Amino acid sequence: MNTEYSFFVGIDVSKRKLDLAWLHEGKIRSKVIENSPRGYADLQDWLVAHGAAPAQTHLCLEATGPYGEGVATALADAHWPVSVVNPARIKGFAQSELARNKNDRADAALLARFCAALNPVLWQAPSVQWRALRAKVERLQVLKEMHQQESNRLEAHQVSQEVLQAKSVSEHLAWLDKKIAALETDIDDHIDRHPELKQDAELIESIPGIARTTAAKVLAYLGDVRRFHSAKALAAYVGVCPRERVSGSSVRGRTMISRAGNASIRHALYMPGMVALRHNPILKTFGERLIASGHAPKAVIGAAMRELVHMIYGIVRSGVPFRADFCSQKLDFQDGI
Repeated sequence: MNTEYSFFVGIDVSKRKLDLAWLHEGKIRSKVIENSPRGYADLQDWLVAHGAAPAQTHLCLEATGPYGEGVATALADAHWPVSVVNPARIKGFAQSELARNKNDRADAALLARFCAALNPVLWQAPSVQWRALRAKVERLQVLKEMHQQESNRLEAHQVSQEVLQAKSVSEHLAWLDKKIAALETDIDDHIDRHPELKQDAELIESIPGIARTTAAKVLAYLGDVRRFHSAKALAAYVGVCPRERVSGSSVRGRTMISRAGNASIRHALYMPGMVALRHNPILKTFGERLIASGHAPKAVIGAAMRELVHMIYGIVRSGVPFRADFCSQKLDFQDGI
């Protein structure tokens, strides 16, 4: 039981509303508020009205994407202790309780009990400049996906000789090219304007296999990696830790990366992992050893992604750019890989 706090609040997030469950001395109080800045203020007023203060209250919600970020940021900015938890942990906790009901009110109460029982780590809101960078990077990714979709449509129209449609798509592609180029420049300028971002970007770019585009994504999706207590913790957050399936004499599953983490950053590191296996002197040797041991190509790429994450953490924490002689310590087959 978490004894540091007296009050525990579970927040079940949906697009338009927040279901709240207040847990104190085994009793639950429920409330529903808007998922909006006005609702965030109402939430804090509700807490204070019931005698709560930041020093004695722990709030918890699931990591459910953009709908939960507003309330988590508002609470953190106001110095309320808040945890943003992987939904897989909440699902496992519900199974451990043999929970039968599944609705917003019950989920909020489940989050409050989880918070009281397991004392999840507190969430740190990214700084304003990191939030702005992530918004720009996410918008750039949307435009690039749109560009790929339109390129596919253009090819189809050209094959079927649909001239008018092909012209319309070509014009849209030209517009997208300009927007993408402008946003890429804006991202570079944003990084250069903020010394802490610029320094970390330059350190990350010193790793062979990672260029400015990937460095920007790493900064946008991970924020300040110094907040993690170890490289393994960062790898777990990204979801590139190995997951074994071995039990007794009958279960001999294939080891693979867990994928229980941030999918956006894993996607961003996939191609750099492939490039690093060819051009990063440390990972090239590492990959050759894995291939010689009979590992599948995708498993080798996953291991390279994990080692890139470890390199990013070590280089940013130390403030020392990549050096092959410094990073060439023995890379053993760790954790089953």
